[in-house]
Amino acid sequence: MSKESVLLQPLKVGKMILKNRIMFPPLTTGYEERDGSIGPRSFEFYKRLAKGGAAYVVIGDVAPVNTASPTPKLYDERQIPTFKKLADALHDYDCKLALQLFHPEYDVPGVGKMIMQARQAGMLAQKAKQEGNMELFAQKMEESQRVTKEAYAKLHHDMKFFVSECSHEQLNEIKEAIARSAKMAQLAGVDAIEVHGDRLLGSLCSTILNHRKDEYGGSLENRTRYALEVVQAIKEAAPDLTIEYKLPIITINPDGSYRGKGGLLEEEAYIFAQMLEKAGVEMIQVAQANHTGNMGDTIPPMGSVPYNWTLPVAKKVKQLVSIPVATVGRVVSVEAGEKIVSDGQADIVGYGRSLLTDPDIAIKIEKDEPVRECLNCNKGCVDAIQNRKYISCVLNAENGDEATIYIKPNDTSKNIAVVGGGIAGCEAARVLAKRNHKVTLFEATSKLGGQINLASIPPRKMEILRSIKYFEKILPSLNVNIQYNTKPDSDTLNQYDEVIVAIGASNFMLPLSGNTDYVVSSWDVLEGKVEVKGKVAVIGGGLVGTETAEYLAEKGCEVSIIEMTDKIAAQESGTILPLIQEDFKKYNVKEYVNTKVCGLSEDGKTIYANNPDPVEIQADAIVMAVGSKKLLYDETGINVPVHYVGDCSNKQTADIASAIRSAYHCANEI
Repeated sequence: MSKESVLLQPLKVGKMILKNRIMFPPLTTGYEERDGSIGPRSFEFYKRLAKGGAAYVVIGDVAPVNTASPTPKLYDERQIPTFKKLADALHDYDCKLALQLFHPEYDVPGVGKMIMQARQAGMLAQKAKQEGNMELFAQKMEESQRVTKEAYAKLHHDMKFFVSECSHEQLNEIKEAIARSAKMAQLAGVDAIEVHGDRLLGSLCSTILNHRKDEYGGSLENRTRYALEVVQAIKEAAPDLTIEYKLPIITINPDGSYRGKGGLLEEEAYIFAQMLEKAGVEMIQVAQANHTGNMGDTIPPMGSVPYNWTLPVAKKVKQLVSIPVATVGRVVSVEAGEKIVSDGQADIVGYGRSLLTDPDIAIKIEKDEPVRECLNCNKGCVDAIQNRKYISCVLNAENGDEATIYIKPNDTSKNIAVVGGGIAGCEAARVLAKRNHKVTLFEATSKLGGQINLASIPPRKMEILRSIKYFEKILPSLNVNIQYNTKPDSDTLNQYDEVIVAIGASNFMLPLSGNTDYVVSSWDVLEGKVEVKGKVAVIGGGLVGTETAEYLAEKGCEVSIIEMTDKIAAQESGTILPLIQEDFKKYNVKEYVNTKVCGLSEDGKTIYANNPDPVEIQADAIVMAVGSKKLLYDETGINVPVHYVGDCSNKQTADIASAIRSAYHCANEI
């Protein structure tokens, strides 16, 4: 990496000159205001990306109509100032701003009217209740519940059939709304429009979803007609804007099934790409098609698909058109992006989740500094959006709060010891060093990472080690003194001004009656300290238990997993859970939910449990994975202030996000 990197070379796209090849592609963030306009949180988030050196930022899923969806919206002139403020702020950093305009594949006014009717009935019901009119209360509550049910039934129907059933009048109204929104974007000083080729437009293009018999159905020319009409409408309404098109590709899974429904299969996509260029589109972003029912298909988690898995299609599109082509999809490293551009496979690289993890990618390339790379874990980003929370990265404590959370400048340098080189200790050391403190990190073993090293062992989890590889690079560059194989005593620690303790947790062993000779720790199993074979029962169906069960099943064990609650892997990402379930089915893992372990037999190879009726589970080995407990630290003899971060700081042990944030905030206050 250096300032000569091809990723730092400028690129002309339509009417824009991009200062480099680093793009923040459209991601739903959840930062917008209730009306969809750009509020303080959105403003600061996108401004931070521009400050970090990104050349091109695309705000995803901007609706040109007032939908119930929690996305950005630009349908009213009163919203223009918020978008103008953002455009001006990004321009201060020579960063161009695009809006990805889209329309959902359902009857927005129809569904919206029903939802409003339901809300109004609910409000009248509450008013009646306050006035003591219980008969009217019951009547209006029934109406509210009935209409709500009908609204969601219509929405469910429309998601499958609206594309085939919507009238010409509806299509014209939608096209006009998109054009009006583009015109308002131009007035706001936005630089480009990205046409969202998925959702309604992708549904119309699709042979899978589009069953129309008129001029918008059947042949490729007909199915793509509306998309080209939308492009033309935008060009006429906002002639000063550059037009980009997100081209969604229906890819093929290893088993031959389709991945995605909206959009086009490869061969048709190549033809359509040339049609888009002829229609005046000035850049094409090649991406995975949506409409799969699983966000993991479009935003895949670690280990589920190859890196840059849509790149072969982007490469072919680039060979067929003369306009710039952007690629997105598991481009994790700077080196990967450089190779893509150097080899002529694409002109610009979309670093989506990666810029959540490290918004300073461009600056760090120029300064030849280590970049913190995305894990593709989907824990803070995809999971958050699916749960209607705002987007964040587990490794970045600043996401969504950029205005108030940042590494504070510090004039006074202290000499600080960090005890423990797990992810919390490493993050604390990083932040302390960035604030000009002198830092010594003590690690009891021969390597950094702590529990991350265990977490990397189950199937598909090796990529989590990127979190530690970053610290192995950045800490020495910040002059952090790392002392391996060292447990400092009180005399040593008293030589420092303050101490941060990050010694983590240990596997919790549930006390059981009976013979426990065959009971082992899940941590010991994953670390390779003990080996189990034959029939293995894993007690605990949380994240560690589930991953341990999958690991052992893949190793050839006959696995049973026992969980007290009604669901295995309840906290697992919705994009990862289907992969685990597929493996459980493949290896015939037996699942016992709502099952409480009571004890063991005299020979230690039978588990007695209730489910709620008594059940006996045979096992040659029993793996305990019911959770962890924080390690206690002996402060005896330490006379300087001691702080705790990560797992050892609370009664309840932390996940990666909590560990990072507790370490960041503690180090930022010293």
